[in-house]
Amino acid sequence: MSLPDNHPLIDGRTTHSPLVAAYSGARPSRRPVWFMRQAGRSLPEYRELRADVPMLDACLDPAMASEITLQPVRRHDVDAAIFFSDIVVPLRLAGVDVEIKPGVGPVMGAPVRTADDVARLGALTPDALTPVAEGVARTVAALGGTPLIGFAGAPFTLAAYLVEGGPSRDHLAARTLMHADPETWEALTTWAADVTGQFLRAQVLAGASAAQLFDSWAGALSLADYVDRVAPASARALSHVADLGIRKVHFGTGTSELLGAMRDVGADVVGVDYRLPLDEANRRLGGTTPLQGNIDPALLAAPWPVLEAHVRDVVTRGAQAPGHVVNLGHGVPPETNPDVLTRVAQLVHDLPLDDRP
Repeated sequence: MSLPDNHPLIDGRTTHSPLVAAYSGARPSRRPVWFMRQAGRSLPEYRELRADVPMLDACLDPAMASEITLQPVRRHDVDAAIFFSDIVVPLRLAGVDVEIKPGVGPVMGAPVRTADDVARLGALTPDALTPVAEGVARTVAALGGTPLIGFAGAPFTLAAYLVEGGPSRDHLAARTLMHADPETWEALTTWAADVTGQFLRAQVLAGASAAQLFDSWAGALSLADYVDRVAPASARALSHVADLGIRKVHFGTGTSELLGAMRDVGADVVGVDYRLPLDEANRRLGGTTPLQGNIDPALLAAPWPVLEAHVRDVVTRGAQAPGHVVNLGHGVPPETNPDVLTRVAQLVHDLPLDDRP
């Protein structure tokens, strides 16, 4: 299957955008920058719009999700929007009892820990994805030449939430299940891969120009466990958009030792968190993979000279890679002053596009 004729990558709106160029390893017209979690609690306009609206309800309201996605693009002049959603949205759409509790995170009505539990999980139907597709379409129509990035959670992170029943520091129950009952673990991660892959595909077909798979908790895994017990499901998730020809980004936190394996599941671009310098990430990946990252979110609250020096260092190190999209090494903290993000984006755009080494 190919993208529809009115898709921004087909009709030319985003084909040569700085983001798509950098993701493709080509030289962009300006250095692209966007921020993970750029849409959300750091913006007063977001807090006003979402007052008294539960998170998942906001994600599944096409008009609200679109407006929230557009807010940081208007404010910061970033080079991409990322669709406002949450990694557990496809779980909700597939019938899982899940809520996002303020100050806690996703909480399941009951954990999923046995073969029977997995067998009871429902399918995700195309009709259930209608509000997601509508939200993306509305957003793309307003973005013009700015690309939209589709967003989904990786199967391990979804499975970890399902097994633990909510957030966890060490994901002990999930890691135990993968070894104690590998058949059930494989069934669960296969289900999660298909659900999140369908969610990602719906966004791309509706107009997203790239796709990011976000593995929040993969850093809890050894390389061997990742390769043997998790990578096949991540590859399956990304296979849902493999025939569409878009660039696929894979990002995780605490995953410095997993970068090669995360690329090898089918990613075109690897996101790097703040723990590993980009030139070292580039070395570990053989100098062949475009990178995204990796400003330390903690420095957004530092004095400007400290932050500016850090941003310049990130850009210099990122220049070693075939392509580099400037981003954070995790998400925007909710207490961040939005004016700082605007200033960082301007700095990145003002820095000269030096020739690669």
